[in-house]
Amino acid sequence: MFELDGQQIVSWMNGVFWPMTRIAGMLLIAPIFSSKSIPIRMRILLVVILTVVIVPMQPQLAPIDPFSPVSILITLQQLLIGVAIGFSVQLVFGALILAGQATAMGMGLGFASMVDPQNGVQVPVIGQYYVVIASLLFLGMNGHLAMIRLLNDSFEFLPVGTDALSRFNFETIAYWGSRLFTHALQVALPTVIAILLVNLSFGVVSRTAPQLNIFGVGFPIVMMLGFLAIIFSIGGLAPKVTNMVNDSFTAITVLAEGKGR
Repeated sequence: MFELDGQQIVSWMNGVFWPMTRIAGMLLIAPIFSSKSIPIRMRILLVVILTVVIVPMQPQLAPIDPFSPVSILITLQQLLIGVAIGFSVQLVFGALILAGQATAMGMGLGFASMVDPQNGVQVPVIGQYYVVIASLLFLGMNGHLAMIRLLNDSFEFLPVGTDALSRFNFETIAYWGSRLFTHALQVALPTVIAILLVNLSFGVVSRTAPQLNIFGVGFPIVMMLGFLAIIFSIGGLAPKVTNMVNDSFTAITVLAEGKGR
């Protein structure tokens, strides 16, 4: 009959459970991995596979009572670290949704929305367009593999233990989130400026020809020119998304290496 003693439970908690908690926390919120289109069983299987691959490379911890308050604290800390790593990259896609929202509002498509397959929520249709392109670029540049590598490196800089994320780590995430507003503005700026110039032109026309139905004529023209601006600016989207993803990886590295500052 299979039996477990206290020493085996302690060994399993120290060597498997806590690293698995951090891995699960990252996959819970990281882009691509957290997509609603991926079945839960596949995500659980991926957590197990990554745990089997990563755990043998980590140093052994001193025995800790799994039923002590310290054990609960460590579990919450590992979950928080994993969520922080995934959230840092998820902010990139949030910035693109924000850029799509700003563009859609200028084009008169603020009412047009669709379900984001990654998060299962309603997002602007232009934002979803940017997210799809960013997802393809993210996979094309092996961003998912880079995230796994950073997750593995995090065990070196933030080993499993009683040390949690410091205030500096949370400040790093907040600073990175604020920078994404600048990135979102850079993505939406070409289209927003083009739409603004068109609206100014129609404003001049409405003053010179009041009998012209600006709403009936202007709405389709603004929408058409907005789509043209998106098409012509798509060439500059790839380097912007690449820089945003690379900056997010840099933020994760600073997040891990900044412990204790």
